[in-house]
Amino acid sequence: MNIKNNIDTNSVNSLAALFSKRAAISADETAFVQYDTVAEQWVDYSWSQTVADAARWQRALQQSGLHRGDRIAVMLRNCREWVLFDQAALGLGLVTVPIYTNDRAGNIAWLLRDAGVRLLLIEGAEEWRALRAIEEVLAQLDAVITLQPVATQSSTVRVIHVDEWLTDEAAEFRVEEMPDNTLATIIYTSGTTGPPKGVMLSHRNILFNVKSGLESIEIYTTDRFLSFLPLSHAFERSIGYYLPVAAGSSIIYARSIPQLAEDLQQQKPTAMVAVPRIFERIYSKLSAKLAHESVIKQKLFQLAVESGWALFQQQQGLQHAGMKAQLLHLLLDRVVAAKVRSRFGGRFRLAVCGGAALSPQISRLFIGLGIPIVQGYGLTEHSPTMSVNRVEDNIPASIGKVMPGMEVVIGRDDEILARSPSVMLGYWNNEQATAAVIDEDGWLHSGDKGRFDDQGHLYIIGRLKEILVLSNGEKVPPGDIELAIAAEAVIDEVMIIGDARPYLSALIVPDMDELCKLATTLGISATGAALLQEPGVIRHLLKLVRKRLAEFPGYARIQRIALIADAWSVENGILTPTLKLKRSVISERYKNEIEALYAGH
Repeated sequence: MNIKNNIDTNSVNSLAALFSKRAAISADETAFVQYDTVAEQWVDYSWSQTVADAARWQRALQQSGLHRGDRIAVMLRNCREWVLFDQAALGLGLVTVPIYTNDRAGNIAWLLRDAGVRLLLIEGAEEWRALRAIEEVLAQLDAVITLQPVATQSSTVRVIHVDEWLTDEAAEFRVEEMPDNTLATIIYTSGTTGPPKGVMLSHRNILFNVKSGLESIEIYTTDRFLSFLPLSHAFERSIGYYLPVAAGSSIIYARSIPQLAEDLQQQKPTAMVAVPRIFERIYSKLSAKLAHESVIKQKLFQLAVESGWALFQQQQGLQHAGMKAQLLHLLLDRVVAAKVRSRFGGRFRLAVCGGAALSPQISRLFIGLGIPIVQGYGLTEHSPTMSVNRVEDNIPASIGKVMPGMEVVIGRDDEILARSPSVMLGYWNNEQATAAVIDEDGWLHSGDKGRFDDQGHLYIIGRLKEILVLSNGEKVPPGDIELAIAAEAVIDEVMIIGDARPYLSALIVPDMDELCKLATTLGISATGAALLQEPGVIRHLLKLVRKRLAEFPGYARIQRIALIADAWSVENGILTPTLKLKRSVISERYKNEIEALYAGH
């Protein structure tokens, strides 16, 4: 039975007050679920237990000599301790600075200095080893708190295990009075170019975003959110953490991305927040597996998707499904689609997808299989969401309708502009950058190009700064082209090249397992890295790329491709933490390969 018990965020003046109120209302209900690696089992934690533990963390923060407005940093995987540290700090008026666990040491040093962080919370030995390179910066902190014991030989950094830091004194969870613009967090953007900027979000910024989100999507106390996107990202933090607190839903912390499939099976979540790359990878694996099935199984799968999509279109009031499609759906939903849904745990009812555009082709497949995906859109600078598709009004090609209480318009050069109580306070210590994105009338300039349809659905049509201009003056938006190419099972990552060049080309990171299978099919004897230079393989992949782009305008024709051996990842600095391409980094790292694509031109 679905029950709603949302807290009106207008009734509280801080995120800590929201947390405290939820603990009072839903004391004995499950708040968080986390895997205990020592006991080797999942453990449920109630709201009352969690707020009591947060009070202990809060007392430790007070005894550390911190004062309202001081910055504390958290560098943990998603876990309940992240929440305890965050809520303890927020209740005292401290400012949380999240750090990605896989961020580069140099980047971490920069933001610790820039934010003036006094206290840092990390996991254990692995994180400590990664941070030893910036020991000089860590020495300037009051302390580094660790969840796991760490053997340190540092004479300059004060490292304390959490058990030593926490107090056993009984304490009440405190919620200080907060003026409207009290700073809650500084989130450093993972930009694709340039150094990160610290986005200042107030308690009210985020609370308004949560309120608007709950007015846009039905969330219930019985919902179970699976949390695996980093809490350092504004999207997961607002929609996957603070919103469930307001709704009284429980949050399950996934153990890791490699264990995600197993966690889905064991915990059977009903909802999650995701970025498109997650679904693109699942889509590629499904496509690759299907390619090796019989023609009959392939046809049944295709019919299951088509009949499910037809029923979805009917539910949206767009077109009647027809008797044939309805009968096919009744049969194939149990035989085919239910098997795919079972991989998500069997209770899954909603995925909110954001951070980048999701291919309509991929949306169609999952929705056709009965896995509802709604796309949303926002910016860290907007706390973050500003538009979202509703379940009952879901146009997968769009990024939804504007959320309640927000203004979104299309400005000069088709730029998306937003104005609402969720617009950030500004960039930390960077008034010039703030003035560049928030104009005198309070409009936040997104840098994204968009359009509205007649029904008010918003669509992304490109990036102002990511438009490639060919040497003939033709302007090409690379995003949609890359999305289409990446849908090919043998292609793991792709980046289009062409700025100030005579034609488009592409750098492609292939899926090596699929590439080896392809080579066998083509009768090519080369293996491993040698396949990347094999002319027959390159010609065939170029054909696949052009086939994917057959419906695109003429400007999208790819003339040449280069196959890259390196996997592109967050760890090697090529992808942002939300798996977007760092175009300038890629262009510099593979400048020789790029020049070879244009040799003689």
